[in-house]
Amino acid sequence: MAAQHISYTVPGMTSEDSEKVIALLQMRLHSLNDLALTLKHIHWNVVGPHFIAVHEMLDPQVEQVRSMTDDLAERISTLGGEPQGTPGVLVDQRDWKDYSLGRAEAIAHLGALDLVYTSIITDHRKAMDETETADPVTQDMLIEQLRGLELFQWFVRAHLESSGGKLSTGGARTETGAAGQAADQARNQP
Repeated sequence: MAAQHISYTVPGMTSEDSEKVIALLQMRLHSLNDLALTLKHIHWNVVGPHFIAVHEMLDPQVEQVRSMTDDLAERISTLGGEPQGTPGVLVDQRDWKDYSLGRAEAIAHLGALDLVYTSIITDHRKAMDETETADPVTQDMLIEQLRGLELFQWFVRAHLESSGGKLSTGGARTETGAAGQAADQARNQP
C-alpha cells in the first residue's frame, strides 16, 4: 500500500509517525470490513441443526465489527489521512483470499470462522505492538477492539471445544481444513 502523504496530524505526533500509523490502520480497516462481510455471508449460508443459534449469534458480531471499522476510519481521518473503504481498494490491497465456504453446516462455518478470527486477531495484535510508542491513543483503540474480537472468537470456539478443552480445529491451516475437522468431530460425537 502506498503511504499517504499528509499535510497535518494530531498535536505531538510527527507526520512520519502518523503516516505509518495510518498505513497500519488502513489494513486493519480492510480486515474488519472484510470480516463484517464474511460474517453476513455465513449468516446467510449457514444450515443444519444449529442454524438458528449461529445465525442469531452473528448479527451482533457484525454490528460491533462495523462499529470498529467506523472507529478505525475516524482515527485515520483524525491523523490527517483519508480512509479507503471501497470494495475495489479492499480487494486490491488485501493479502488474503475470500472466505472459502458457501452453503454449509453451522459447525463447518464455525470451524472456518475460527481461523478467520485467528488471523485477524494476530494482525490486530501486531498493529497494537507497532503503535505502542508512536501513538498510544491508537494502541488503546486497538486493545479495545481486540477485547471484542477475542470474545467473538471465544463464542465461536465454544461450539468447537470438547469438554476436555480440545478444539476440533486444532492444527488446521486452511478454512476448508478447519471446516472439515469441525464437521468430522461433530459427526463422531455420541
